Amino acid sequence: MVIARLADTITRGVENISDTVSETFFEPVIRLGVTGLSRAGKTVFITSLVSNLMDRGRMPGLVAAQEGRIEAAFLQPQPDDTVPRFDYEAHLGALTAADPHWPDSTRAVSELRLSLRVRPSGLLSGLQGPRIMHLDIVDYPGEWLLDLGLMDKDYGTWSRDVLQRLENRACAKAYLDLARTAQGDEKHDETVARDLAHSFTGYLHEARAQGFSDCTPGRFLLPGDLAGSPALTFAPLPSDGPSKRRSLRREMERRYEAYKSQVVKPFFRDHFSRIDRQVVLIDALGAIHSGPRAVDDMRHAMSDILGAFRPGRNAFLTRLLMGKRVEKILFAATKADHLHHKQHDRLAAIMQALVRDAADRADFAGADTRAMAMASLRATTEETLTHEGEALDCVRGTLLETGKQAAFYPGDLPQDPMRLLNPARDGAETWLDADYEVMQFAPAQLSLKPNEGPPHIRLDRAAEFLLGDRL
Repeated sequence: MVIARLADTITRGVENISDTVSETFFEPVIRLGVTGLSRAGKTVFITSLVSNLMDRGRMPGLVAAQEGRIEAAFLQPQPDDTVPRFDYEAHLGALTAADPHWPDSTRAVSELRLSLRVRPSGLLSGLQGPRIMHLDIVDYPGEWLLDLGLMDKDYGTWSRDVLQRLENRACAKAYLDLARTAQGDEKHDETVARDLAHSFTGYLHEARAQGFSDCTPGRFLLPGDLAGSPALTFAPLPSDGPSKRRSLRREMERRYEAYKSQVVKPFFRDHFSRIDRQVVLIDALGAIHSGPRAVDDMRHAMSDILGAFRPGRNAFLTRLLMGKRVEKILFAATKADHLHHKQHDRLAAIMQALVRDAADRADFAGADTRAMAMASLRATTEETLTHEGEALDCVRGTLLETGKQAAFYPGDLPQDPMRLLNPARDGAETWLDADYEVMQFAPAQLSLKPNEGPPHIRLDRAAEFLLGDRL
């Protein structure tokens, strides 16, 4: 048995080295991870990115496209036979239909391979012909990424952290009341365990709906085929000391450890550890609308995300001998089309401040990070209206709930990001000097010309940051 496992390990190692050499010298592969926090628009981002890489008329910020060096882009079968394919065609159909609608969100890992035929630039352009580069896009829920923070915590530490955070959230009252009445030192009762897990899961769904980001364990929100399993039937409980044998708390502790070993570890081993570049999409406007506590929760979540990456450069020997490291991480504030373009720099500055703050709090160095404001699909137009003698820079779009056209003024974001981050860090209940509103817009009807992908805001710049050096 031991010899068989050793032989299997050696075989996999040889295969990985062979794949790495093949990718490096013949047809290089970039594995791009795409994740998002709480309705940030992962599915739309991937769909629009792929469409705009195939039809590059709206991608002037991608240098290889602007120079005409991308000769072709085409979809190919993905390399991982056991991972569901990202349903690009269905999602693009939803956005380009006569009655367009937002596509269904992805609830598990999916993958898509886009291959690009690219002419080299510079001195190599006259010596080499076009080469093929494969872009493997891996889509996974942001909640799963946050689960990595659980790996360094035992059940007692995790419970204390969660219960402390829940004390200031009204949506957690029902669970806190139930947890306080539970007798953790009494003999394990499966009915009590299920009730606690069900109530805690209800809190997580409500917290996410209210704009909070740190909603772990992530599989409680997206259980898939694990629904109802013991690995998802635990919850945080208060503790004054070691757990007694066969007690409710001891069983909760055992299931928490099973969740880490049987759910979290396989995801990071099989998917996350192979990623080269990463996009983290964030609905920063939604968090700002929800208030200072939601912004502070986002700040902590971004710190946990940065801690999940192994930053550094993917040098040749590093890839062969020490495993991959994420080279570039893009933090993108989505839905920039909900703001007039005059405020985009302010939104980007807020994201940059959040990234800087998170990086200062995390043990993080080496990877190239960037923050920007963008919209994967532009759903609004801009106009300036006069209200009580004052000119207001608005956006106009189709309201998601009513289907009616409306002009919307969301309020002015501050020029100094600290005017948001300081109240959030201090635990303020509300913004004292401003009121930020958010509307939900439906996608606009599209009439695409030949060689044009869907309209966007800065998607080309995002692609240049993530892929430009390899094109």
